[in-house]
Amino acid sequence: MSGSFKYFAFISYSSHDIEWGKRLQKRLEHYRLPATLCSEHNLPRNPIKPVFFAPTDIQPGGLTEELQERLRSSRHLIVICSPHSAKSEWVGKEIEFFYSLGRTENIHFFIVDGKPHSGNPETECFNPIVEKLGLPEILGANIHEKIYRRPWLNRERAYVQLISKLLGVEFDTIWQRHKRQLVTKIAAYTAATMLAVASLFGVWLNSRPVDVKISLKEVSKHNENLPPLKNAVVTMILDNEMKTDTIRTIYSTVVFTNIPHRFLKKQAQFTVSCHDFFDVDTTLNLSKSVALDIRRDPRVYGDIHFYIYNSTKEEYVNNALVHIEGVETVSNEEGFVSAFIPLEWQKQKYQLYSEFELNNTIIVMPCGESDIISIK
Repeated sequence: MSGSFKYFAFISYSSHDIEWGKRLQKRLEHYRLPATLCSEHNLPRNPIKPVFFAPTDIQPGGLTEELQERLRSSRHLIVICSPHSAKSEWVGKEIEFFYSLGRTENIHFFIVDGKPHSGNPETECFNPIVEKLGLPEILGANIHEKIYRRPWLNRERAYVQLISKLLGVEFDTIWQRHKRQLVTKIAAYTAATMLAVASLFGVWLNSRPVDVKISLKEVSKHNENLPPLKNAVVTMILDNEMKTDTIRTIYSTVVFTNIPHRFLKKQAQFTVSCHDFFDVDTTLNLSKSVALDIRRDPRVYGDIHFYIYNSTKEEYVNNALVHIEGVETVSNEEGFVSAFIPLEWQKQKYQLYSEFELNNTIIVMPCGESDIISIK
């Protein structure tokens, strides 16, 4: 690179394409030119450096004097082209300023998204300033150009295409060598991968994953008058790894698949959460079949609370005798009735009897302190 230029190239980009800018800067600065071409063209092995990319030096903004000086000090301008950069005011300004320096032939386009000359603002990848300045017919290095079936190979071709233009070297000369290097790297990677796979396969043979079946067993007194278990959320925790599923009924199961064999016979934490039942949180030695005990919460349909209210006198009735499914209770001084029905007698609704004539003789569970039974 001539001593008159501080930078080999200046990368112009939209902030939406910042990752492409970082990637391109790294690829260019680390590119090694074949030794034969180094002597032929009098170039160093790493000829494309330094490359100016704003995030490593300054934050982009308007064309400040500092940015203008960076552009003056750069032999080449590389524009990362996409629909975002096509709409970027600052990308346009950077192209226009570099053009004004009289180095039009050193403007290069690297297309990462969109279509050249599409005529559609949503897909066009070239900034309008290109047409305004009347730059020569532009194609640019396009990572999506369908030369090969594999997209990654088309991306590599675009990199080499840009490099050949920057260095003024025949494309085919370095592309053929680059492909041979890729084949060598892929072969080495494949061999290393196969060795790793063989090693992992041996480990897997000795620790094949297992499936763990989870079931629930109701250990409280069963009462067919109450709603059956439904949609119990079961969680298993192994070494901070959590698996969760839902058991739909007491007769259903869930299966946690691909559990490493090494966890068998080791402690695992299980939790169960289900409406009308107590939460479960227990630790067990893991086996291929786990049955978790679950108990119905007797308070849901057993705890009865309501007020007795005389709507005529507009007052609560105290010391009122009330019978609830065979359980006798009396309202307190505030007219509040409290009773508990044993689990085996519980229902979803209860018949009420009282010394007073009640407007409603049915209490629906669950009930609470906001429920009121009025007398006639």
